[in-house]
Amino acid sequence: MNGLWYYLIGFIIIWILAFLLKDKYNITREGIVLMLKTEKLKGVLDRIANASPRFWKGYMNICIPIGIFFMILMVISLILSIQLMFEMPTVSVILPGVDIPGSPIYIPFVTGLLALATVLIIHEGGHGVLARVEGISVDSVGLLLLAVIPGAFVEPNQEEINKANGISKLRVYFAGPMFNIGLCLIALVITAGIGGFIASEEIYTTGGVEITSVVPGSPSEGVLSNGMIIHNINNQTITNTTTYTQALSDKQIGNNITVTTNTGVYNITLGVNPNNSTKAYMGVRSQNHKIVEPSAQRKYGTILPAILSKLQELFYFIFFLNLAVGTFNLLPMKPLDGGLIFEEILKIKIRPDRRQDFNNILNRYTRMFPTTIRCWISRRFNTLLNFISNHELDDRRAETIVRTISAMIMVIIVMLLLYGIVPAIL
Repeated sequence: MNGLWYYLIGFIIIWILAFLLKDKYNITREGIVLMLKTEKLKGVLDRIANASPRFWKGYMNICIPIGIFFMILMVISLILSIQLMFEMPTVSVILPGVDIPGSPIYIPFVTGLLALATVLIIHEGGHGVLARVEGISVDSVGLLLLAVIPGAFVEPNQEEINKANGISKLRVYFAGPMFNIGLCLIALVITAGIGGFIASEEIYTTGGVEITSVVPGSPSEGVLSNGMIIHNINNQTITNTTTYTQALSDKQIGNNITVTTNTGVYNITLGVNPNNSTKAYMGVRSQNHKIVEPSAQRKYGTILPAILSKLQELFYFIFFLNLAVGTFNLLPMKPLDGGLIFEEILKIKIRPDRRQDFNNILNRYTRMFPTTIRCWISRRFNTLLNFISNHELDDRRAETIVRTISAMIMVIIVMLLLYGIVPAIL
């Protein structure tokens, strides 16, 4: 069943339950957004923040320059995407279980939703924890549903944020994206660890290519289906994704191919690739069909390898989605975190008393370096502070700059989405 049907069924069920239980639970609705507010989660944020506030501040002090690097990198990537959009889609909508024609990304439904939940929870939790560390109260915490997409929200008190100093605001704003990037690194290590164990123990061998998704509107729609295992294309044996790619590499648009699967033999006429009009297109997404080696089966059985394979897939998507959403949120446009960060940076005022605080923090984090390197870093840092001090912007001008840049980035993103997805769908 198409992934969109799952979302439609879920939408109907959840919204009916929300209407029936709105008086029993604190459920509110704003447009297509349902919000379940609770006081219990505030206590969780307080406990995490109070466990080691010094650690959280130190972590975010390190993350701020890393986050600024990612902000610059994302702007450069966006500019490069404009150059590449005539060749292939570079921006795509992420919706687990829904295969968008022309999109370079497809995420399975169950593992995709679980991974997406970690993205939203860790992101909002990061904002909440750092708000409490900085002494900013949290007005509301809870779960939300944007139409059918689950999420979480934390609303720090806006008046207290406005009164906070610049570095405190930056820690709170950077917390969400940098918590995502931190989780993505943890997930990457776990994914690599599971993959290394599977490879070292030679648990799996490949036996053909498994279809993970049939792209809607493609030549394979209505012919092939998810879960089929391709063993042969035009009498050429398919053992893995490499041989599968080789079998299709010399095919032309309009060629008729014979595909032998575990359920039968099918004929398909190749169409036009939505990402490259000069190449033939079959219209399936695939992966190696893994078979447990007999020796590994005797040692570990069949359940453990299956669990490890699913865990590897889950942590891979936790890595991928946290990296994608975390870095995307650092684009310098409102209402993303990057827009708030960019505006705060433009509004920075270097007071004499704060300059000494900045230098003390810098000295604390560079004390393990040799003296010559510490002096070099200190001189460059104070040169930057002098530049900022000599080019301070008033709040109104900073807001105008951010608003203008936000509009420009939004236009670029919409253009990339339309160019990459709409023609392929049509």
